[in-house]
Amino acid sequence: MSKSAITITVKLFAVYQEAYGLPELTLEFPDYTPVKTVCDRLISEHPELEQWRDVTRFGINLAFVEPDTLLNDGDEVVLIPPVSGG
Repeated sequence: MSKSAITITVKLFAVYQEAYGLPELTLEFPDYTPVKTVCDRLISEHPELEQWRDVTRFGINLAFVEPDTLLNDGDEVVLIPPVSGG
């Protein structure tokens, strides 16, 4: 018996959006996946994002969450790197 999968939407901002050239992605993960795994996958696909791993904040459904927060089917995830400007 295989694990169930969940589908999430990942909104991309700043360096993440620049790396992918898209404003959002739809990704599938196994049940009981922590949100930090989304960042791990994006960095594995775009290693140039590694420098942002430790300073990226996570949001699920418009609320900031801890990296170990588990994802649910249909969640909207944002990865928020530090931004500068004014």
